[in-house]
Amino acid sequence: MIETPIALPVTAAKVSLFRKLLTNPTGAASLLVLLIVALASILAPLLATHDPSTASLQDVLAKSGSEHLLGADSAGRDVLSRLLFAGQFSLAGALVALVVALVLGVTGGLIAGYYGGWFDSAASWLTGLLMALPGMVVLLAARAVLGPSMWLSMMIFGIMLSPAYFRLVYASVTAVRNELYVDAARVSGLSDFRIIGRHILTVVRAPVIIQSAMILGIAIAIQAGLEFLGLGDLNIPTWGSMLNDGFINIFKSPTLVLWPALIIGLVCIALTLLANAMRDELERSRGPVKRRKAATTDAATAVAEAAAKRGEAAVVHPEEPAGATKTVGELLLEVTDLGVGYDQPDGSTTHVVNHVGLAVRRGEVHGLVGESGSGKTQTAFSILRLLPQGGRITGGSIFFEGKDLARLSEKEMTKVRGKRIAYIPQEPMSNLDAAFTIGSQLMEPMRVCLGISKAEARKRALALLAKVGIPNPERTFNSYPHQVSGGMAQRVLIAGAVSCEPDLLIADEPTTALDVTVQAEVLNLLRELQAELNMGVILVTHNFGVVADLCDRVSVMQSGRVVETGPVRAIFNDAQHPYTRQLLAAILEDTAPRGEYITAGAVPTGGHKELKGVTP
Repeated sequence: MIETPIALPVTAAKVSLFRKLLTNPTGAASLLVLLIVALASILAPLLATHDPSTASLQDVLAKSGSEHLLGADSAGRDVLSRLLFAGQFSLAGALVALVVALVLGVTGGLIAGYYGGWFDSAASWLTGLLMALPGMVVLLAARAVLGPSMWLSMMIFGIMLSPAYFRLVYASVTAVRNELYVDAARVSGLSDFRIIGRHILTVVRAPVIIQSAMILGIAIAIQAGLEFLGLGDLNIPTWGSMLNDGFINIFKSPTLVLWPALIIGLVCIALTLLANAMRDELERSRGPVKRRKAATTDAATAVAEAAAKRGEAAVVHPEEPAGATKTVGELLLEVTDLGVGYDQPDGSTTHVVNHVGLAVRRGEVHGLVGESGSGKTQTAFSILRLLPQGGRITGGSIFFEGKDLARLSEKEMTKVRGKRIAYIPQEPMSNLDAAFTIGSQLMEPMRVCLGISKAEARKRALALLAKVGIPNPERTFNSYPHQVSGGMAQRVLIAGAVSCEPDLLIADEPTTALDVTVQAEVLNLLRELQAELNMGVILVTHNFGVVADLCDRVSVMQSGRVVETGPVRAIFNDAQHPYTRQLLAAILEDTAPRGEYITAGAVPTGGHKELKGVTP
C-alpha cells in the first residue's frame, strides 16, 4: 500500500514581491514615482539643459520661462538642472547610510541572535549605547572634526541607524534559531554560514526589506536637514542645499522652496507607502562515500565497562550462536561511559545521561528503548553533538570510525553530520522549512556534502523520492511542506537522510506521529534502505514491537542509564532486568493488570525467578 498525497493543487513558483506590488494600487503608484525620480536622476546629464554649477548674474532669481523651465536660483543657476543632478547626490548619500546600516545591523543581529554568548552581550551593549546618543549632535560634532563631507556624514548616520536593524534581526533570529528545521539543517551537514544564509536570513528578509524602505526615507530627510542648515558640502548640488537657498529668498522667489520641498516630500511619502504595501502583500501571502575501517570491539564490552565504572551491574546478554542473526560488519560506533548534563543557574549540573555505553556495527540495527525521559534522545543528540542550549557532554567518549566525536570541533563535526551520520527526526512537518520547496531542501545537503552540480542533485533527489515510495516524485519535489501529508513528509526526511549514503543512521521515533498502516510502510522502507546501503542504524523508540520488527540488538534505558543490552531474541526470550521485564509485560494484550512499577536502581534477582509485582 502506497500512501496518496493530500489533494491539494500544485502551485506554481512563488510570485515575486515585485509582481505582487504591481497588483497593489498603492505599491504600484509608489514604485512608479520612485522609478521616475531614479531614472530622472540617472539620466540627468541627458535631460538637463544647463550645467547645474554654472552661475549667471543676468539670470539671478529668474522666473520660469523658456530659458529656465523652473526658474533660476540666487546665483543664476538653472533650478531644473540642479534638481536632476541633486537627485544623484541626495539618493546616493541616502543609499550610503542605508548600506552601512544594513551591513552592521543585519550582520550583527544574525551573529548575535544565532550564536549568542559574548558577542551577543557586547553587541547588545554597543547597540544600547548608539541608541542613547543624540544623532544630530553626533553629526554636528563629526562635521566639526571631519569637515563638510556628505559621504562621511551619511556613513556616520548609517552607523547611528544600525541599531534599528540589529534589534529587528536579533529578535527574529532568536525566535527561530532552535526550531527543528534549523536542527535538521545542521544534521544534514550544512555549515552555520549556509544555515544562516539560507534558513535564518529568510525569516528576517521581509521585515528588513520593509524597514529599509522607511530607513531610506529617513536618511533622505536627515541629509536634506543637514544641507538646509548649511552643514553640507557646498560644492555639490543636493535637494537640501536648494531648500536652504530657497528659504533665504522665500519672499523674493517663493517657488525656489516649492520644488525641492515637493520632490523630498514626494520621495519620502512614496517610500513610506511602498513599505506599507510590501507589509500588506507579505502578510497576505505568507558520488559514493568512501568507507573507512576501524578497530573492532565487542558491543557487550562497552556496556559492561560503563556499568563497572558506575559500580552497577547492567545486564549484558552474550551474542547468539552463529547463524542466529544476520551477519554484521566492523564496528562503526562505540559509546563508552557517556554522561550528559545541563548547567543550572545555581552552578550545579543536572545529569540526564549517566555512564551510558553501547556499540553499533555496520549493517546492524541497534534499538535504544525505554520510557519517555529515560535519556534515549539525549544520547542520540550527544552522538550528533546537537544537544539543546545549556546541555553538554560531561564525560565519556563517542568513537565513530576511530574518531572521538565528543572532542571534535564544531567545524570538524559539520563534515561528519549529514555525510557520515544522518538523522531522521520524529516530527516530520516541523523539520521541513516552510519557506522552501521540498526539492530544494533535498538538493542542498547533496550539493554541500557530495559537491555535485544542481542538475545531478535534482536527478538524485527525484530518484530518492521514487525509492522511498512516493508515487509522483516530480510533484512532491516541487511542493511545499504544507502540501504533503505527515507520512509523505516522513518519507521525504528519510530520503534526505540517506541522500548522502551515510555510514550511520539515527532514527528518533520515526513512526510516532503516523497511523498504523503508514508506520508499517515506513518501517519496511527503513529495513530495505538499511539492507541496501549496509548502514548501521540506531533506532530510538519506546515500542518493543518496532524493536522486534527491525532491530538486531537492543539497549534498554532507564533514568539515563543502560540497564540491559543484548541481541533482540535473547532480550525477548530471557529478559534479566526487572525494568526490561516490566516493559515487555506492558505491551498491550488481553491479560490481567500488571503489578507495581519497577523504580530505577532495581537489580536483577537472577535467572527466571518471579519478581514481586511483575508478570513475567
